[in-house]
Amino acid sequence: MAWKTWSIGVLLAANSVTGQEGSEVFTKSSNDSLLWGPYKPNLYFGVRPRIPKSLTTALLWARVEDFSKVQNSIRHTCEQNDGMAGYGWDSYDPRTGGIQTIHDTGNGIDLETSFVKLDSGAWAARVKGTPREDAEPQGGSQGGIQTLKTAVWLNVGLEGLGSLEVRDAERGEEVGFAGDVIIEGQSTDLGDFVLKVTEPSGNSHPVHNHASYQAKPLDHTLVHSLQIQEEALWQAKPILFSSMKSTIDGYVEEYTTEKMPPPWQTYTIQNNPGQGNSHLVQKVFEGAFEFEVIFASTSQESSITAESIGERISAVQKSFDDKYLQVLKPQAPFTASKYIPFAKSLFSNLIGGIGYFQGDQVIDRSYASEYDEESEGFWIETAEARGRNQQKVEGPYELYTAIPSRPFFPRGFLWDEGFHLLPILDWDPEIVMQILSSWFNLMDEDGWIGREQILGNEARSKVPGEFQVQYPHYANPPTLFMVLEAILDKASATSDISNSAQKPLSPGFYEPKATTQWLRTLYPLLKRHFAWYRRTQIGDLKSYDGRGDAPSQKEAYRWRGRSERHVLTSGLDDYPRPQPPHPGELHTDLISWMGMLSRAMTRIAGFLDETEDEASYAKITEAIKKNVDTLHWDGKAKTYCDATVDEYEESVHVCHKGYISVFPFMTGLMGPKHEHLGAVLDLIADEEELWSPFGIRSLSLKDEFYGTDENYWRGPVWMPLNYLIVKELLSLAETSGPHQKRASTMYTALRTNLVNTIYNSWEETGFAWEQYNPETGKGQRTQHFTGWTSLIVKVVAMPDLSGTKGGRDEL
Repeated sequence: MAWKTWSIGVLLAANSVTGQEGSEVFTKSSNDSLLWGPYKPNLYFGVRPRIPKSLTTALLWARVEDFSKVQNSIRHTCEQNDGMAGYGWDSYDPRTGGIQTIHDTGNGIDLETSFVKLDSGAWAARVKGTPREDAEPQGGSQGGIQTLKTAVWLNVGLEGLGSLEVRDAERGEEVGFAGDVIIEGQSTDLGDFVLKVTEPSGNSHPVHNHASYQAKPLDHTLVHSLQIQEEALWQAKPILFSSMKSTIDGYVEEYTTEKMPPPWQTYTIQNNPGQGNSHLVQKVFEGAFEFEVIFASTSQESSITAESIGERISAVQKSFDDKYLQVLKPQAPFTASKYIPFAKSLFSNLIGGIGYFQGDQVIDRSYASEYDEESEGFWIETAEARGRNQQKVEGPYELYTAIPSRPFFPRGFLWDEGFHLLPILDWDPEIVMQILSSWFNLMDEDGWIGREQILGNEARSKVPGEFQVQYPHYANPPTLFMVLEAILDKASATSDISNSAQKPLSPGFYEPKATTQWLRTLYPLLKRHFAWYRRTQIGDLKSYDGRGDAPSQKEAYRWRGRSERHVLTSGLDDYPRPQPPHPGELHTDLISWMGMLSRAMTRIAGFLDETEDEASYAKITEAIKKNVDTLHWDGKAKTYCDATVDEYEESVHVCHKGYISVFPFMTGLMGPKHEHLGAVLDLIADEEELWSPFGIRSLSLKDEFYGTDENYWRGPVWMPLNYLIVKELLSLAETSGPHQKRASTMYTALRTNLVNTIYNSWEETGFAWEQYNPETGKGQRTQHFTGWTSLIVKVVAMPDLSGTKGGRDEL
């Protein structure tokens, strides 16, 4: 099992790195194993390296039997309205590869795309198509599904300096290629390489009697080589449509619209192989099919065979299966066989959704005075400031990151990413460290990281214009620090097991020396980021009555960037907040996040023996804990609340029971004997408030805004915050205290509810979802939301406490 040999030590450079932006702390051996991947997760299948301006590939396909349907049936980018019966990775490891299945009901075909890494930087993809039993007959498949006609295209592009050329192009100039198609390439980063598209002997291709067949027989592979503008290379569909339009126009001119060839002949590209930075390769199949795409250095070309690829796919699959049961093995009561493919699928789609993004982004650095948000009516003024459109394009930037959803959010989101990385951390800590480094290296000189990373035209094509601009005074929950704390937990747990930074350790174990070296490179960035939060999101304690008794006159916080109806920067978008907005607001969730952040900084400083910093951060953490209770606890409502200012300039609470109310608990700021812990548990467990059979509601059933307007964070069940709740309940259940037994009971029930909710919806629809209906448990909003919803794999792997006594609650 090769995966057991990986250790954090191999990723670290021999020399100490100072932690400057862009500095490299990962060795060539670690980077090479992660160089290639399906790093274009917005596509159903798109492979590229983690190199700016390099080789990219994209797979497209369609059923080609009905003239009226083909244009709208071509698959390329993941789309929520494609009518899939499910798609995604059944297994995937970024270091070795995996297998993806696509159930395309609209095109009557199931695709399997296997991607595996070979020796010396080579890789191979196997594409298999199987007509679906439920495929409806069309004009070309009246003889049964075994005659179903499918066109498949591979788009190959090369950005930047280099060359691509079809080998022996003259061999295929007249009627296409009878055998394999080989594209030879060269670039500075990749050297001399070949990309081979194979033609196995077992495939069937359509044959017909129309005169057009003789000039372009469909048992040949077609290639259209083009030189197009580099910024348009990602637009595979328009490139394809343009080529097919030329073919169609030619057929209309030659045969007239009344005597056109059948659609599987009509919808073919121009056959013009040669040189260019863009190459379209087309195959047309009848029935089931299979072929390979192989990338290798010129010297490796002859050594890679279909047999060796098949053996590698089997080995990769076995390695993944073995490792999954070592790292994330389901625990009772979820040990039945049905939970294994469910858990593997969600995890594989999380880690298989990691992408590499590169390009410019749109930022408003006007620092308009309105953005200080100091006056009443500030949200109106800031909207006017945004309307002046003072944003500019900056970059290029690059980012290696997981994503929330391939069809809807295929880009980096700051607060999502911390949740994404928690399951990946159990699997491969090196990947998490690389991703964290990538995110923190986006930081500007002030310490700001944009909350949404929309890099380049391809990413912007998925985002409405009004949401593309990033603002350097906007924050987002600092969830990356949850991951840093989790790394410290692992490092501390193994500090007595291994003192060597060179010894390979099993997944889930860490080498403290290596972790120290890596953290030290990040530490200046972490300090800068923490200081930015405290400086830009500070709340006003001194201008209003009723706040002078706060133990600290520094630790209070307010999200910037709110509008009348939304606080998008908080991540909880439409959750009810004080109305109207006021510059004197104080936000419970943000001060809780800051408590988690300062606690993480305390631990990191201690881990690095930065004793003065450790003492300073510890003092801030304690001040935040005290201010959370003083500023946000409402004794009458018995809950934590946001604060605002009334008409008499006095501080008042605005209480909307829900996720906001339990944030101090979720972020670990309440110990097992905290005076308000009982009331918080009461709120969580109350079926008329937050508890539902499907998870914890985002807003109380009793709140006047429950289920209203957009109903985004006004009731639906969200996995990430449910994960934080179940995690804290487990911690309480395993710690002696007055609420231990109750916490154990709640933990067991909530864990069961969450797993059943997400499993049942996945079983019914084939997808993980963005959120779940608190009344029915049905998945809703964005489908294929295998970002933070995949946290369920950690819940499945949590211990079963149903058979334990769980301690005894103290009186």
